[in-house]
Amino acid sequence: MSLKISAENLAAYDNYHLPEDYKKTVVVVRQYDEERDKLAVEELEGQCDFGQRGQPSLFTDLMGDPISRIRNLPLHVMLVAAYGEDREIVGIIRGCIKTVTRGNKGSTPCPVYVKIAYILGLRVSSQHRRLGIGTKLVEKLEEWSRSNGAKYAYMATDSNNQASIKLFTSKCNYVKFRTPSVLVQPVHAHYKPIASDIAIVRASPQLSESFYRRIFANSEFFPKDINHILDNKLNFGTFMAVPKKTLLNWDPKSGSFPPTFAILSVWNTKNVYKLQVRGVSSLKYACCLGTRVLDSWMPWLRVPSVPNIFKTFGFYLLYGIHMEGKEGPRLMKSLCNFVHNMGRNDRDCRLLVSEVGLDDPVREAIPRWIKFSWGDLWCMKKLEISESPDDWVESRVSSSSVIFVDPRDF
Repeated sequence: MSLKISAENLAAYDNYHLPEDYKKTVVVVRQYDEERDKLAVEELEGQCDFGQRGQPSLFTDLMGDPISRIRNLPLHVMLVAAYGEDREIVGIIRGCIKTVTRGNKGSTPCPVYVKIAYILGLRVSSQHRRLGIGTKLVEKLEEWSRSNGAKYAYMATDSNNQASIKLFTSKCNYVKFRTPSVLVQPVHAHYKPIASDIAIVRASPQLSESFYRRIFANSEFFPKDINHILDNKLNFGTFMAVPKKTLLNWDPKSGSFPPTFAILSVWNTKNVYKLQVRGVSSLKYACCLGTRVLDSWMPWLRVPSVPNIFKTFGFYLLYGIHMEGKEGPRLMKSLCNFVHNMGRNDRDCRLLVSEVGLDDPVREAIPRWIKFSWGDLWCMKKLEISESPDDWVESRVSSSSVIFVDPRDF
């Protein structure tokens, strides 16, 4: 009779009954326990700045809440990897499950929903890489996702993050799926103008939900629980830009769309986590400081100043971005200027960030700084085993150029 001890149940056994070599090398993946793991997780997070060696890096401050980035999704989990005899926390991963649209090839707006898992926040201690810990964390999160009914899993990373891409595509069998663009605009010291013939209208959460369900019915990744997002305290509101002359014949409460408009919502990520750019040279720091001083002293010059991103800062995420009609691009630009001015009045907001499909027409209308922006890569995997010909992953070609970016994922 043999006794098989699984990694998950290892903690239930007396370590003295196990071979010494086994105790020292085994990796136990389990759910995060706040009381037990918080300090170790925070220490590990602090070691994992994002950036290339010798280049400035981006540090994420979770403000004392390791699950802050998934807390706003109803079904979520965080796993930790404990290594060796001392059960040192050497890896973490987060995941959540939601129901989203998968695109609709039909001409009639009729959303097709699917349950999907989103994987984020994978970290492995630099001293414990190349031991298969990252792979094991992904596999355990996939098991959790399957057990909770997810049909697919996806992750997002910088398109230049070759280590992450290799892990997911080569070792975990994900496929490169979508390549949206992350567009970043600095918040300057000066106000940005809004054309005098354009009106900015705030839509109620109920009206916003009605509009979004119609606009994004055929898109990909539109969340079924959009009402919970719009009602969330982190949501600053949904705003529309329309020509003022339109207001004479259009009642926002009617539920109908004006002939031409732009719409977006604003998510307050600075109450979830903050960022900090580290490792810049003294010369670059001085140059950036000079632009801010000049912009503050002489705002009428509208100097394209660099905000202070070298101390912890927050940003606003623009989502649900859409425009229609011949004046759509001009209206979108004014709407983005309106949000910029909101951020200017918020001392902790330094950037405006949006993410849209590479071929989405709205992409060209959104202001951005090219040096601050980047290409994203979303990789996906089918979790259920079936021979169904209607496979979202295998289709590859999107039925829509529009990708809805859930602000809770960012």
